[in-house]
Amino acid sequence: MIIAERVLNYIVAGSDVGVPVRLFAPEFDGVSWVCRYQIDWPHGRRSGFAAGLDSVQALHLTMQKIGFDIYTSEYHATGRLAWEKQGAGYGFPVPKNARDVLVGDDREFEG
Repeated sequence: MIIAERVLNYIVAGSDVGVPVRLFAPEFDGVSWVCRYQIDWPHGRRSGFAAGLDSVQALHLTMQKIGFDIYTSEYHATGRLAWEKQGAGYGFPVPKNARDVLVGDDREFEG
C-alpha cells in the first residue's frame, strides 16, 4: 500500500517531466520490517527497499535510501531536477556519510 508520494520535476527541452517517488507501508517479513519504494525516472522505474528492526527504522532507512538514489542520479547531476524550486533540494534525508552532496534547503536543514 502506498503511504506517500512526491512528484519531482525534470526539465527536458523546456518542459517538465514528472518523476513520481512512491513510498510503501512497512511490512513484516517474518524476520524484519521491510519498506519498499519506487522512483519513476524518465528512463524507467527504480525499485528498492530498506529493512529495519521495526517499522519506524525501516521507514527511516528507506527515506534515506530514496534521498541517496536521487542525489546520486544522473538526473540530479544535470541540475535540471527539482521539487519545489530549482536548486532547493528534494526534501529527502540522506545518510550522514552522504551529506556533502546536499543542495539548497536540504543542505541547510539536513547538512
